[in-house]
Amino acid sequence: MKILLIGGTGTISTAISRRILANGDDLYLLNRGSRAQELEKQLPGVHQILCDAKDEAALAAATAGMEFDVVGEFIGFVPEDVKRDYRVFKGRIGQYIYISSASAYLKPPAGYVITEKTPLLNPYWKYSQNKIESEYFLFERHAADGFPVTVVRPSHTYDERTLPLGPEGRFGCWQTLKRMIEGKEILVHGDGTSPWTITHNSDFAVGYCALLGNPVAIGEAYNITSGEALSWNDIYKLVGEALGVQPKLFHVSTDFLCASKEYDFTGSLLGDKCNAAIFDNSKIRALAPDLAPNTPFRVGARMSVENILATPSLQREDPQFDAFCDRIIAIQREALAKL
Repeated sequence: MKILLIGGTGTISTAISRRILANGDDLYLLNRGSRAQELEKQLPGVHQILCDAKDEAALAAATAGMEFDVVGEFIGFVPEDVKRDYRVFKGRIGQYIYISSASAYLKPPAGYVITEKTPLLNPYWKYSQNKIESEYFLFERHAADGFPVTVVRPSHTYDERTLPLGPEGRFGCWQTLKRMIEGKEILVHGDGTSPWTITHNSDFAVGYCALLGNPVAIGEAYNITSGEALSWNDIYKLVGEALGVQPKLFHVSTDFLCASKEYDFTGSLLGDKCNAAIFDNSKIRALAPDLAPNTPFRVGARMSVENILATPSLQREDPQFDAFCDRIIAIQREALAKL
């Protein structure tokens, strides 16, 4: 197959790119080229199209005269992104796979297990609302003129450069890891007992690649997760185990964190991480029976920690978030002492 991925260098798409090439398909990556030389080494055989996908005229010119069996959109965050893709690719692709988000599902959830039929409604997070509107547009185009869309809803997916943590600063997980190493307390939203589904990107790629060029998937939406659900307390403890430390967990109510004017946690916590997230994957597993936690989090956390510790560029310190954590802990301790 001839496959174009718009983006193709992120947490989810990098593993997919590797799997597509291993399967012998013809892979094109379209992005601005900030990692062009690195990709040539990491993904030998990939074709790179250097272009700003947000520029419709440039996108149309860069792909002029080209037809694809599949176009995968990984950086479509607002409805205009998918509307642009529709205008550019209509009539010359066999399938358009859109990465939406499991955060689009009803919040707070009305049921224990989330299926593809769970309503899409998130009043807390604009990111999720944009994903929902993008889905609506694509399925409308499928119904009206047969646009060959497939929608994928991933939950929390991570790779060797990241870790699935809760409240984070501006630069990701490093400051939390550093606090663990230094024996400082780390913020955990709520009581840390709500279940959260985490998926290594290599496992996600198994499900995604089963959709490529699959006529059964046209006009359908799919959850793709590993199915491994852990409490937030257990997630942090396994990260600590990978670091060789016993993490000191400090629990703070989600509403208390969201009241902060320094960080906007409302979307990522109330609109996502504070809610139980357990998914029914039977629909995708019918197409990808090998989809499973082949990289369970105990293993994946160790892989990520080892890579982050060995890669200085991933160790971006965030003194503002570090100070924020100390301040929140002090405020709550003071309040507790007055009770």
